[in-house]
Amino acid sequence: GPSLPALPCCGCRSLSPGAVPGWHLLEGCGGTRCGELLLSPLPTGDVAATFQFRTRWDADLQRGAVSHYRLFPKALGRLVAALGVRELHLALTQGFWRTRYWGQPPLQAPAGAELWVWFQPTVTDVDKAWKELSNILSGIFCASLNFIDSTNTVIPTASFKPLGLTNGTDHHLLRYAVLPREVVCTENLTPWKKLLPCGSKAGLAVLLKAERLFHSSYHSQAVHIRPVCRDASCLAVSWELRQTLTVVFDFFSSGQGKKDWSLFKMFSRTLTDTCPLASQSKVYVDISPKNKEKELLEVSPPPTSVHEAVVQGEKKTYAVYDLLSPSLFNTSRSLNVQLKWKRPQDMEMPIPILHAQRYVAGYGLQTGEICTLIYNTHPYRAFPVILLETVPWYLRLYVHTLTIITKGKENKPSYIHYQPAQDRRRPHLLEMLIQLPANSVTKITIQFERALLKWTEYPPDPNHGFYVGSSVLSALVPSVTAMKDMDVEQSPLFTSLFPSSDGSSYFVRLYTEPLLVNLPTPDFSMPYNVICLTCTVVAVCYGSFYNLLTRTFHVEEPSRGGLAKRLANVIRKFRGVPLL
Repeated sequence: GPSLPALPCCGCRSLSPGAVPGWHLLEGCGGTRCGELLLSPLPTGDVAATFQFRTRWDADLQRGAVSHYRLFPKALGRLVAALGVRELHLALTQGFWRTRYWGQPPLQAPAGAELWVWFQPTVTDVDKAWKELSNILSGIFCASLNFIDSTNTVIPTASFKPLGLTNGTDHHLLRYAVLPREVVCTENLTPWKKLLPCGSKAGLAVLLKAERLFHSSYHSQAVHIRPVCRDASCLAVSWELRQTLTVVFDFFSSGQGKKDWSLFKMFSRTLTDTCPLASQSKVYVDISPKNKEKELLEVSPPPTSVHEAVVQGEKKTYAVYDLLSPSLFNTSRSLNVQLKWKRPQDMEMPIPILHAQRYVAGYGLQTGEICTLIYNTHPYRAFPVILLETVPWYLRLYVHTLTIITKGKENKPSYIHYQPAQDRRRPHLLEMLIQLPANSVTKITIQFERALLKWTEYPPDPNHGFYVGSSVLSALVPSVTAMKDMDVEQSPLFTSLFPSSDGSSYFVRLYTEPLLVNLPTPDFSMPYNVICLTCTVVAVCYGSFYNLLTRTFHVEEPSRGGLAKRLANVIRKFRGVPLL
């Protein structure tokens, strides 16, 4: 096919000294163990809480000579070393992030389970390592990742670039899979918390109460493993484990009815101490003004410092609470951060520059159409976006019906990669690089035909429908506010996973809604009736015939009876009744 043009790459870096600026090499906090909590009021009145825990391990896992793991989880460390994993990204999500109303998330994930892994070039059989990896992760996190196979695994060519150090981007070493029907619950959260050095006994992790986390509108937990530079010279490699958890609380549906909130209202707990193994532990509260009027928010107790930064193209102001500060717990034994509105004020609903939605059109159970709408609300800047579509094999795409319309005109993609599906072997893979004009809506449609499955391939609830994974959008979005180079060692963790290559744009990866498609479903009650009737007829006929064949008939001679019968007949004769 045609050569791939310059694509947005969020973290491609070369393992050579001086290859990239020093602030790109060491991501996040300066210590080996860092944790932070970001609290962000959303325009709809909800509150988003994002936990990030980072563990950096100064060891070379690929040599396999590591025997003492210290703070790094041994289960994950041995997994990376044994299977030749270069990068691992796993996300388990319940719900859907409403980008149109909540804005851009620090790190979004699709509904269900998502797993994408880069393997080392030394791995000879990538498919075998991928299958073993998914089975092991299924046991570690108590998830259904063992259902990942060739029917839901694809090899993207442009959408997923390495986030850590790399000497090349051979896409044949990449595997990507999504299970949109995966349900996330407490059995997935418990092993995730056990990977933390202090577990859920101290520090920020004490707020991770399952009863409160799953009583929310959105819940997503993820694990990211990648190699990073150990220092600015990048002569040695360290391994970074980053655990993230994002939850959105809806106070209006829970009966609060107010925009005021606190840690105790959200988690039913407060912070009492720090993890003794943490080198940095902070709480960030987004106190940025939501409209032209200033000072609408009031936080208590007073923060230890205030941090200003440009995050995802917008200027943000954060109240920072350093849990390692000696003065923080002097006045009180616990920390209960509270945010109150000084006066009733409705937030303006900001429209994100890039957002998308997807739905299924058509009628009947034979054909249909997948429609994707991509919005670019920037007033004067156009930018490209990479669209990744993964469609199951039982939805047979008609590629000749692919249309891309922008402002009433055809929009031809500058790069397109399509891999057709094979029945019961692999799904469809469609990747396109599309240019989005300023202030425009791009509509992408493609028709499909529904296949008729074998009756043994239907799930127990076939009338519920079949899930289709979310589309993936990757783009370098122009920044409205100029972004300056900052010291990443002192910057929050939520600003360093996708570092910006320059000050004019920032990387964004978005996911659309998963689709629920109905397939032609036979009447499973008829086989049930036939089976019941057949079993009844066979049981009656066979039982009677078998009884006749196996029964033994004996002719018994009538006996004159015993002493009791003769006595009874004598009595009956005197009474004048018939004899026995």
